[in-house]
Amino acid sequence: MILYHGSSTEIVEKPRIIMGDKFLDFGYGFYTTTSKEQAVRWAEIKKKRIKSENSYLNIYEVDDNIFSNHSLSILSFDNSSPEWLEFVIGNRRGSITHNHDIIQGPVANDTLYRIITIYESGVLTFEETINRLKVHELFDQLSFHSEKALENLKYKEQLVIC
Repeated sequence: MILYHGSSTEIVEKPRIIMGDKFLDFGYGFYTTTSKEQAVRWAEIKKKRIKSENSYLNIYEVDDNIFSNHSLSILSFDNSSPEWLEFVIGNRRGSITHNHDIIQGPVANDTLYRIITIYESGVLTFEETINRLKVHELFDQLSFHSEKALENLKYKEQLVIC
């Protein structure tokens, strides 16, 4: 399986757990996606934030059978389920810690996060929030949370995005 990681500052030949912002969807980790479009979009957003000249699309390969690897703790969300929503909200609040090696599931992008924020303010019920999330096109993310998990990620190449 081919995975992408968008970066505004560097080519990432040796992925590492990024400890800078734990308030991400799945907590500290190295985030990838199967969507080239999503990775490019994210790299461009980060590029604008830090006013970088270039951004990079880092390309990796991981064994298609990674989800069958019983030596890794893998948590997988197929869609924007109630369990996924609770997990994302907990991570973004900093109230969840987990010991999973890999987590796979939808990305709570800016549009989805606005819906989550409205839910947290009490305007929407949990069910209304899930229903609103389901109508959006959801990109996926595959986040790596341990060195053992990162060993499965093989760097292939990078593209400079101007």
